[in-house]
Amino acid sequence: MKKAEKIKLVNEIKGIAKNYKVVGITNLYKLPTSSFQQIRKILKGNAIIKVAPKAVIEKVLESKEDWKDMKEKIEGYPALIFSNMDPFKLYKLIEKNKTPAPAKAGDIAPKDIEVKAGKTDLAPGPAITALQKLKIKTKVEGGKISILSDQIICKKGDVITEDIASVLNMLKIMPMEVGLNVVAICENGIVYDKEILHIDEEETIKRIRNAVKEMINISINTWYPTKETIEFLLIKAYTEMKSLSINAKIITKETIAELLALGEAEATALKSKINI
Repeated sequence: MKKAEKIKLVNEIKGIAKNYKVVGITNLYKLPTSSFQQIRKILKGNAIIKVAPKAVIEKVLESKEDWKDMKEKIEGYPALIFSNMDPFKLYKLIEKNKTPAPAKAGDIAPKDIEVKAGKTDLAPGPAITALQKLKIKTKVEGGKISILSDQIICKKGDVITEDIASVLNMLKIMPMEVGLNVVAICENGIVYDKEILHIDEEETIKRIRNAVKEMINISINTWYPTKETIEFLLIKAYTEMKSLSINAKIITKETIAELLALGEAEATALKSKINI
């Protein structure tokens, strides 16, 4: 691309950027063209993607003080994504539309890849040799191969070898994902890496519930009333007041029945002791 063309493209993207408050960097490496076009359709109305050479992207990011830190996030085959969505909602929308894909030799495992125990559709023969090369324990049942135990055959971040890719394809395990790879998103000068943007909703809900339980316990134990704990505190105060009243033999309408029962029990015990 000639210098004049680069300048023109920089100005074009800067003009587009003025309409958005959120900018993201994506890596289009190994993303099929058909998948990229599909993603653009899905994001239409929510975000716009602009593909440009690294030098052009750097110039665009340098044009705004809030975006300068994004330059160091550029990797692979970069593209810019502009949106007015909340960064976390935008990331979730993109991740939601990724599709499973088979692994190829040379791919980087996006997570621990595990082979589960159980029967397979594989017939004995070369398949057993391939599985044994990865130290996967097997046996033959009813003319088919069964895997004896769960086993992680590739750790997150490791390179997937030819042998691993072959076994995964035989077992129809698709550990990879096809979709837009978001590297980072920036809003108001704050840069969110994909590790921050990725939220495990179940784990987050679990943590919130545990935090609420702990808050309630602290509130009750420190006698700090809130709308969530006032009922528990009143019950606790009433119970402790009643217990104190009974132990001190203080007669009230709330304790008279227990005190009479206690007196009767003590009298019966005394009678038994002195043989009356």
